[in-house]
Amino acid sequence: MGTVVGIVLPLGLAFIMFSLGLGLRASDFLRVIREPYAFFIGAINQVLLLPVVTFLLVLAFGIGPELAVGFMILAFCPGGVTSNILTRLARGDVALSVSLTAVISLASMITVPPLLALSIGYFSGEAAGPVDIGGIAVQLFLLTTVPILIGLTLHHFAPALTGRIEPVVAQVANALFALIVIVALAANWGVFVENLPVLAPALVCLIVVLLALGYGVARLAGLPDGQVKTISVETGIQNSTLGITVAAMLTGYEAGLSPYALPAAVYGILMYVVSAPVILWFRRLGPAQASAA
Repeated sequence: MGTVVGIVLPLGLAFIMFSLGLGLRASDFLRVIREPYAFFIGAINQVLLLPVVTFLLVLAFGIGPELAVGFMILAFCPGGVTSNILTRLARGDVALSVSLTAVISLASMITVPPLLALSIGYFSGEAAGPVDIGGIAVQLFLLTTVPILIGLTLHHFAPALTGRIEPVVAQVANALFALIVIVALAANWGVFVENLPVLAPALVCLIVVLLALGYGVARLAGLPDGQVKTISVETGIQNSTLGITVAAMLTGYEAGLSPYALPAAVYGILMYVVSAPVILWFRRLGPAQASAA
């Protein structure tokens, strides 16, 4: 199992992030400067609101140390390709969704490691081992930032080629995501079954609360409907593959997947089920107005 995890997991994440990069343009980053208000609201929701809500929920459900750390790992992850797809299905502002995903994903190599060390120290106490913040930051850079930049560069210099390969790359990325979730669940099947009565309700509650809070904060901020939908989705939908990978970084790929990975793995399934009614409701609200390019 350790060999499979050590090969499939990092390569799978890198390929998924490459697929994200293929859909990016330089304008996705310039939009942050041209339309800072909506981006700021979305970023605050992801970077601050999401971890705080997750922390409070973990305490409320009385979740044990390892799974609690797993929840926090998930909360520190940015949105992923899935959030962009769901935003499109919801008729939200896809340009804003892509900008949030891109910038927060690139920033994750800086934000995730120290927050991870704090979480482990809080929930595990004296039993917590040392966290190699620098090592995790380097791994995140290699597995997330570099593939995104490669995809972005390829899109910029070979747009025709990118247009041909992007649908195939997206399908392969989805298949890899499914494989990673299955491997994570199989590696922790006993822990999964034992904790399912608490794990599933906590994750469902987390997704519902975050989608609602994202919607409410954006609405109170006076944003238009399309951006409200987008920020709701970006707040409630996280990159579970990155969460599983970060969990493996903590214990080492050779050790296989620990219970740290379980919340992200189960979340990877539940996020589609729980968000589906919300996406359908968003679609009925009508299409978003086009954002300035």
